[in-house]
Amino acid sequence: MKVVIQRVKSSKVEVNNNIIGQIDYGILVLIGIAVDDEKTDAEWISNKVLNLRIFNDENGTMNKSLIDVKGDILVISQFTLIASTKKGNRPSYINSAGHDTAIPLYEYFIEICEDKLGKKVSSGEFGADMKVSLINDGPVTIVIDSKAKD
Repeated sequence: MKVVIQRVKSSKVEVNNNIIGQIDYGILVLIGIAVDDEKTDAEWISNKVLNLRIFNDENGTMNKSLIDVKGDILVISQFTLIASTKKGNRPSYINSAGHDTAIPLYEYFIEICEDKLGKKVSSGEFGADMKVSLINDGPVTIVIDSKAKD
């Protein structure tokens, strides 16, 4: 499982010109799920995302987590994060999980985040053509890969 997280002042996702998810201050999470991902990957990644100290404290130092600042989170599925670009110029998505695996793990990730934050998590629509916009804060952008945890 791989995520790209961006600290944002605001973010929203639209499907067919309708806003289906929107947040204010917090984190936009783009999440890619691989064929060999399991619940343990979602648990590890969610813990990292929610506790990563990327928000400023009173001294302007990145020392607070999303939980500390009571920020919002918008989760967007993005299978292209699992792309392989080793051969040629056309990315291969063979390692991206299919719907049978990806949707339950995507939903599980959101469920964990909601439970730990104690509030609703905004999300996109899995598999839809989404238009995501954001006002990046910093900018702060971090990539986390559950396969790199060891």
